[in-house]
Amino acid sequence: MTASTLTGSLLVATPLLDEPPFRRSVILLLDHDQDGALGVVVNRAADLEVDSVLSDWSTTVSEPGVLFMGGPVGTDSALAVAEVIESADPPGWRECFGRIGLIDLDVPPALLEGAIQRMRIFAGYAGWGGGQLEGEITEGAWYVVPSEPDDVFSLRPEGLWRRVLRRQHDQMAYLATYPDDPTQN
Repeated sequence: MTASTLTGSLLVATPLLDEPPFRRSVILLLDHDQDGALGVVVNRAADLEVDSVLSDWSTTVSEPGVLFMGGPVGTDSALAVAEVIESADPPGWRECFGRIGLIDLDVPPALLEGAIQRMRIFAGYAGWGGGQLEGEITEGAWYVVPSEPDDVFSLRPEGLWRRVLRRQHDQMAYLATYPDDPTQN
């Protein structure tokens, strides 16, 4: 991650962003530059097994083995985010940052055998045009925090919003206790 890009960071929805589909979402930014940004919501597991939509990949994806709702854009398409083993450069893999990248789902899974450490498949993605994300951050819709490799592959994605906030070393950590419905507090 460099000063000119947020690639590899997490966008954490602030309590001000209270409307679906981004309410309490955590987005991993896979690409960010002057032309825009692309990421996937990593804490929205769908109630749909990967086996029922992309059966060839069902033994490659990490637990819980379900499709994730990556965002409101292109929900009829799928993105596979994977962590490859050290020094691997398998066919069909495009590095985003570190060992995290995108897998081309048209590549036969057998060609990637032994190279993928963990993988998730997302229906759709979140995208922003040039300057749009920066404007939303300035308006207070998103916190930008460092990601950890386990964030995208969390076994308990539903609690990720609170866990990411809780690990921050400033006032942001207090927001982890923000009630689901502040009017009922």
